[in-house]
Amino acid sequence: QVQLVESGGGLVQPGGSLRLSCAASRNIFSINYMRWYRQAPGKEREWVATMSSDGSTNYADSVKGRFTISRDGAKNTVYLQMNSLKPEDTAVYSCRADLTFQNYWGQGTQVTVSS
Repeated sequence: QVQLVESGGGLVQPGGSLRLSCAASRNIFSINYMRWYRQAPGKEREWVATMSSDGSTNYADSVKGRFTISRDGAKNTVYLQMNSLKPEDTAVYSCRADLTFQNYWGQGTQVTVSS
């Protein structure tokens, strides 16, 4: 089992940056994949980025070149650095831990990009 707690959301102007954190209750190197998703009002949840246990990363086309997923093993935390934010990035961002037989979600953190 894994508990996940996201933080770092908030209100930011277009072009600004935010760093989201996802703190896990277990060693993140034991988790197959750590993923970030987002859900905007009235829209389906969208996958944003993945980091596998071996450190490889993948990004949705909509965020490639602007967002970076990283991790700190000492803190069992995965981050999502978001740069050049756009109004369309406004959403609730959630992290997910993918184990062999089950996935676990955090509660989400709101990101609002607006002037």
